[in-house]
Amino acid sequence: MDVDELRLLLSREGLALLDRVEDGLGAGGDVVREVARLRSEGHDPRLVAAVLTQARLRRRAAARFGEFARAMLFTEAGLEQATRLRVAAHHAGRMRDAGIASVADLGCGIGADALAFATLGLEVTAVERDEATAAVAAYNLAAWRARVVHGDALETPVDAEALWFDPARRDGATRLSDPADWSPSLEAVFARAAERPAGVKLAPGIDRALLPAGAEHQWVTDAGETVEAVVWTGALARPGVARSALVLGDQGAAELAGEPQHPEQGPLGTWLYEPAGAVIRAELIGALAERLGAHGISEGIAYLSGDEHVATPLAQAFRVLETMPLDERRIAQRLRELGIGELEIKKRGADLDPAALRKRLKLRGEGRATLIATRVGGRHRAILAERP
Repeated sequence: MDVDELRLLLSREGLALLDRVEDGLGAGGDVVREVARLRSEGHDPRLVAAVLTQARLRRRAAARFGEFARAMLFTEAGLEQATRLRVAAHHAGRMRDAGIASVADLGCGIGADALAFATLGLEVTAVERDEATAAVAAYNLAAWRARVVHGDALETPVDAEALWFDPARRDGATRLSDPADWSPSLEAVFARAAERPAGVKLAPGIDRALLPAGAEHQWVTDAGETVEAVVWTGALARPGVARSALVLGDQGAAELAGEPQHPEQGPLGTWLYEPAGAVIRAELIGALAERLGAHGISEGIAYLSGDEHVATPLAQAFRVLETMPLDERRIAQRLRELGIGELEIKKRGADLDPAALRKRLKLRGEGRATLIATRVGGRHRAILAERP
């Protein structure tokens, strides 16, 4: 979205038209017919395109922002990198709990984190160098104690107790793999984060070797998806916590903190555990094994096992029914014998395509099960299991 399109959208006619289009499409309206209808009414084709794009972005944004999406504006790139509402609330809570009263969101995008900070009563300065995106952020933050500045994240002077960074890792539709090409660059961000308390949001797959010593490195899983890594510095980093894994869900939050460690190895027991992605990324599988009274089943494999069932949001649990060689014919035969018609397929350390395998198995029956293709004691095995 460019500035001219945004001006059209932010006009009284544009916002009213957006509400109409959302209501129409939400009731099952046809996009092609909607375009024809709006043009027949004499609306500017550029406005029609902007309104339809915004309605589409709002529908996509509902997964991240819930009912708030209906009152927000978005850009393609801004929505792609925007923090989920529940995760942003965690960021804001960390700021509040550390006694922070004001925060500068440097590179705020569409303002998702700034919005969360403001809703908890923090004074927010949000800086964004792209003019159209800054205007979108200003719209989204208009009802809150927040100031949006169109400027460079590192060059704009700010007076705030803490900083928040979410460096742009895309150039249009292209993902930038080199942290030196991010905006701002990762090196520059960490230099500023060393000056005052800060949080730096990164992709969960970030190379751990790039993360600064003396800070807290936290990975976050939300609704089963590992969504980010955050580097917390200064007063926002908790004393004695080098790494942590946070798992968010409808039932609340669960956290594991400690030092990276690998679990002891042992035989496959009655229960198999798949740690949350945040636990795996934080290399806290050993700490989780101790909490569960479990052990690893093969070197380099992230599954844990034990004979007792311990319910935890930090891992998915599966009751082991039987094991067999990782042989497709043997697996298909056994599934037919058991009448398994619905099969969840998971894998770690096994070279197979779950979707293709499921199709070849030609499942029939009323039964349900989970097939886990992995290594046990260094050997490839198929584990037939069920969820509790």
